[in-house]
Amino acid sequence: MGIQKDRIKFNVGGRIFETTATTLANAGRNSFFGAFFDENWDLNSQFFSNSNESFFIDRNADCFSILLDLLRTGDLNIPPNIPERLLYREASFYGLLDHVRSAKWGPFDGNRLRLDQSVTGQAPGDGTAIRAGPDGGCCVAHGSMVHVYDWMLEEHPPINLDYQRVNDIGWVDSDNVVISVCERLGSRDGGMGLFNASTGELRFKFQVSHENQVKSYTAGALSFSSDYKIFSSCKGRSNEYGVGVWDQVTGKQIDFFYESPGWSLGDADKLQWLNGSNCLLVATLFPRKDNCYISLLDFREKNMVWSWSDIGAPLTVDEKRVRDAIAMEESNSICVVNEYEDLGFIDLRISGGSVRWSSRSRLMKGNMPEEPCYPKLALHEGQLFSSMNDSISVFCGPDWVLTSRLRRSYGGSICDFSIGGDRLFALHSEENVFDIWECPPSPII
Repeated sequence: MGIQKDRIKFNVGGRIFETTATTLANAGRNSFFGAFFDENWDLNSQFFSNSNESFFIDRNADCFSILLDLLRTGDLNIPPNIPERLLYREASFYGLLDHVRSAKWGPFDGNRLRLDQSVTGQAPGDGTAIRAGPDGGCCVAHGSMVHVYDWMLEEHPPINLDYQRVNDIGWVDSDNVVISVCERLGSRDGGMGLFNASTGELRFKFQVSHENQVKSYTAGALSFSSDYKIFSSCKGRSNEYGVGVWDQVTGKQIDFFYESPGWSLGDADKLQWLNGSNCLLVATLFPRKDNCYISLLDFREKNMVWSWSDIGAPLTVDEKRVRDAIAMEESNSICVVNEYEDLGFIDLRISGGSVRWSSRSRLMKGNMPEEPCYPKLALHEGQLFSSMNDSISVFCGPDWVLTSRLRRSYGGSICDFSIGGDRLFALHSEENVFDIWECPPSPII
């Protein structure tokens, strides 16, 4: 392979640029420049037959200069006279958006996050949920509306669910989202749909069949497995209480786990697919229900393999105040959080065991705020995150010690947060605004 010695000339919008094949190879096989190389990464002679020939590209020369420097050094320097939107458009043409994203913010680490910016929502009223996309964008639910933002935080056409309240959102990939909504009284609407994230177009609806009849239902919490299955808690008018399973490619229902008497699945607040055990965590928590129900479902055997509930527990114990739960497969435990942000751990090897509470994480001192606050949990790359009022705490290590806290000065309590695309998004309830937290890019050596 001779790419180390080859020099290449480009004529971009009338300006001549000279670089090496080594620099161009940094763009990758799937980029605009990848077509200039053969399968062995040698320059293709059909493009550059001699050293004096230049390849003409009818694009913006200033942006090309910035992107070429990015390929040379890995560093992104945008002059103040170049609009970022213009640079992103040119980077998209050359297939270099991933390179630009990597240069703008670094690999995710909860202890290195910095507030990058805040975005004011377009819809009136409180936000319901926020979900990070795989490419650094996000979507935000406000009542019956879902607002979708790309990684540049440009908003796409909103998705209007026609007065059906949104319960949950999930990204299938960077182009598609699944939205679960309530069944509307007096109609047979509701359920779930797959939407194009860029256009808002409904691609298909996910139906529930019971006794060979299609039923209307309310879809709740969502989860996705690595083998392209979608899980959703379901509440129907007849016996359609439980968790449904659909093929995310075809939209066809492939399974349904019916709710057993005395338990709660159809009202679940959270679903979480566990790749290691091939089971689904289902958590129905206070205040949606008077009691808390957490279980692991094995759909292969149609069996509830593990369960915990606070039914019958004294009213004074902390279990009564469980607000969120998340499974941690590496430690065979489930982490729960109460309204004081005490973390608790339940051993998955013992069904029905007690919660082991750890107060070392407690941040709140003095009286609780008048407005109730419901913490949320997230687990990402070995770090545990918990929201409380207007901040998010980060816990690390085998004992989950508090290591940092993310907080901003306005916006009110955090009603939801989500991690994805190497970003953390936090949705505030009072000011209808969401924050974007990023890690600074790694230093260029």
